[in-house]
Amino acid sequence: MDPAVAVRSTKAGTEVDLMVSPNSGRSEVQDVDRWRKRLVVRLRSPPEKGAANEELESLLTEFFGARTTVARGHTNRMKTVIVEAGKDLVVDKLRARR
Repeated sequence: MDPAVAVRSTKAGTEVDLMVSPNSGRSEVQDVDRWRKRLVVRLRSPPEKGAANEELESLLTEFFGARTTVARGHTNRMKTVIVEAGKDLVVDKLRARR
């Protein structure tokens, strides 16, 4: 599925809808879940004391090459992050990862 379905432009940058899976064997950005239309991200960190959110921000900042922060869903597996970059760059990075 095209990753653009999980991405939209805002004044602050680009919002990306995610489905996060903590306590995974490794941390990685996967494909878009075709039912939820959210990018799936696996994290090693447990969902305790903000550890998974910190790892998520760090992983996505490195992946996109731009600062990333959790905007919504701090205590939920379904999150929205803001990437401080344009939508085209975000979508291109997601498509290139395939």
